[in-house]
Amino acid sequence: MTTHNEHGAAHEVQLLHPEPPGVSVPMRRPMAGRNIQEGHRVSTPLELLFDLTFVVAIAVAGAQLHHAVVEHHLAQGLLGYVTTFAAIWWAWMSFTWFASAYDTDDMHYRLCTMVQMVGVLILAAGVPKAMQGQAEILTFGYVVMRVGMVALWWRVAREHPERRLTAMRYVVAILLVQALWVARLALPGDWVYPSWFLLILAELLVPVWAQRTGHTPWHAHHISERYGLFTIIVLGECVLGATNSVSSVIGSQGWSWNVLLVGGGSVALIFALWWVYFLVPFGEALHHHRERAFRWGYGHFAIFASLAATGAFLEVVADQLKQNAADLTLAKTAVQPVLVIGLVAIAVAIFLISVWILGRYVTGHRQLKIGWAWIAALVILTTVVLAVALGMPLPWALPALTMAPAMVIIVVERALRKSTNR
Repeated sequence: MTTHNEHGAAHEVQLLHPEPPGVSVPMRRPMAGRNIQEGHRVSTPLELLFDLTFVVAIAVAGAQLHHAVVEHHLAQGLLGYVTTFAAIWWAWMSFTWFASAYDTDDMHYRLCTMVQMVGVLILAAGVPKAMQGQAEILTFGYVVMRVGMVALWWRVAREHPERRLTAMRYVVAILLVQALWVARLALPGDWVYPSWFLLILAELLVPVWAQRTGHTPWHAHHISERYGLFTIIVLGECVLGATNSVSSVIGSQGWSWNVLLVGGGSVALIFALWWVYFLVPFGEALHHHRERAFRWGYGHFAIFASLAATGAFLEVVADQLKQNAADLTLAKTAVQPVLVIGLVAIAVAIFLISVWILGRYVTGHRQLKIGWAWIAALVILTTVVLAVALGMPLPWALPALTMAPAMVIIVVERALRKSTNR
């Protein structure tokens, strides 16, 4: 079947259809590129299984951030969290964009995906050590994952002639960067973070350089759905943090108003953040503006990382609430309430600002340019932090923080309805 790529050029693609029940998976299908206009394109069961490995990795990274804050190693914990989460995020990104363009769902493709899943699990196992500056296990897992990706790009180079040069650029660049990751392990301690920054920059530049010779046939609505699903996965870290918060408070104080305020406030905040993200029609926007995909895709790092951090900080809230003055251990390890709520507020602010910027950029919707709504949300977050500093009880702060995303929801939803009714 002949279709057209984003530049209007005709090329041959093979439409893939789900196998009916009872039909075995073929050993090999031509990896000739998916149809970018394919209807009803959704995530496959294999993609959903692949995502589950990241649930573990994100949970481990969040738990390590929580422990770092509680143990008063905030700066070190944040730096370690950002570096490890970047590896997790990029591992997911690499597979997701490839799958959107070249998912054949045959035996070879599934086995290469399994190799990447093994790499992600090794990476997750290495997160605790990596946040302490020992990146050997994390690097090994990351390299395993990327080698699986190289095998797939090599196959594209052989089976999709129109994108052979693009695929070979991916193969060469990925292998080179992986060699540098391994060599980085021999560097002295002072070079740990500078070298990480340079190599992450190199990773980000690989797709930019490779696709100068031709864009891969990714599917706009499929990519949007995949990002939405990963957003929900990261929100799961917030749900875990909220659950741990409530159970911790119940365990130390029993049922009380604090339980209701912390539990209800956490759930309301999570729900509001979910609502804000899915206000933006990213899929439709990417369908019409494929040239905006790079910045949109990379910009989601701030969204994902801030949401996962929010979950970790919600657990710190619980640690503060269960403090018992008679317990000297807890008293020494307690974090100041204003810092606790400040961390939650900063994470929420980063999320809101990121959604606003990406929404404006990729859609151009006038309704998403209502800057005063986001400014008002930031004012609310700041006011809540100041109120806690002046003595407002911490349990009341979480419901109060929810008013920030709620402000955005109300204003944008109203603007969108007015636009629809015109």
